[in-house]
Amino acid sequence: MKTGRNIEELGKELLRQREIRKDYVADTRYLTVVTDEYGQSNMQIDLNGDMVHLTLNDLAHSQIANRLQIPLKYYNKMRKENPILLDMNINGWFRKTPEKRMVRTLDNKVRAFLSDRYRRLDNLELATTVLPIIQEIKGAQIISCDVTETNMYLKVINKRLKAEVAVNDVVQAGFVISNSEVGLGSLKVEPLIYRLVCKNGLIAKDYTQKKYHVGRQIDTMDAAYEIYSDETLKADDKAFFMKVEDTVRTAVDETKFNLIVEKFRDSKRQSTGSDPIKTVEILADKYTLNKNEEASILRHFIMANDNSAFGLINAVTRASQDVEDYNRATDLERIGGELLALPNSNKILTLPNRSNMIDITSQVELA
Repeated sequence: MKTGRNIEELGKELLRQREIRKDYVADTRYLTVVTDEYGQSNMQIDLNGDMVHLTLNDLAHSQIANRLQIPLKYYNKMRKENPILLDMNINGWFRKTPEKRMVRTLDNKVRAFLSDRYRRLDNLELATTVLPIIQEIKGAQIISCDVTETNMYLKVINKRLKAEVAVNDVVQAGFVISNSEVGLGSLKVEPLIYRLVCKNGLIAKDYTQKKYHVGRQIDTMDAAYEIYSDETLKADDKAFFMKVEDTVRTAVDETKFNLIVEKFRDSKRQSTGSDPIKTVEILADKYTLNKNEEASILRHFIMANDNSAFGLINAVTRASQDVEDYNRATDLERIGGELLALPNSNKILTLPNRSNMIDITSQVELA
């Protein structure tokens, strides 16, 4: 499992972000995008004549493309080859179909372009809520945490709840708390299985609990304005986070843990076939792995000399430690959980029907 930051570093970064972040709600007719010849785009927000200038990051670009129904491949082509045409498209549709949007910013960058109904469930409030609960749980330990441009993660194990999947192969129960401030998914509490022999983490697909970022529509006649916290929001958030507290307190469930451990034991009896190269090729196609990820999984799969589904699952979760990006490392831990949830090994070797593929790398916000 990738380590990320320590808890003190996480706290400092969350406090830093709190001090400098700004959020706006704006009528799109008061937003203007200007892109230079290198594909660098700036968004101007007209706050009653006071212009705010911000750089657009890649996620904000993709969210604008999605909202304006511009295919992302074509959007990026314009961004790279014809930035003037891109600006004409964006600004033209902003004015042709005006609407209120939430613009979330950090470090003078637009980090998200969201619905004005998007509920701001922020990382600092979440951490402040759940850390005391984690400290109350006997045997609980945060083994990994981080905050990236898109997500915050707290990965927790409970040393008191463990089991053997084989002789001297011990796994511990745990959970992952994750949140996105930029529209890439709900606030989630997911079961975590931590394998001590290799320090692999697997995020189980079953028994995940989610809380969605959906709030009330902001009703105002203002063209554009900065959003601040108010007492109504604080009251709503208090009730919401009380539910999160309850979810975290019950996140480690012995019955559910034992069911997941039994699936691990079953996976040892499921063969993936005699050709590990072909197996990993099919896996890479099904879950859209890049070449480095595919090579890393194959290396660990062959080195373990275990062609069972168990061996493949552990090769995937072990490969997550080789990935530099913390978000993507977590994706691989979730892919391990996807494989564990499959009813039999034959599905691993079935070429995917892309119309039925499961996208576990991103979740878009409600429009």
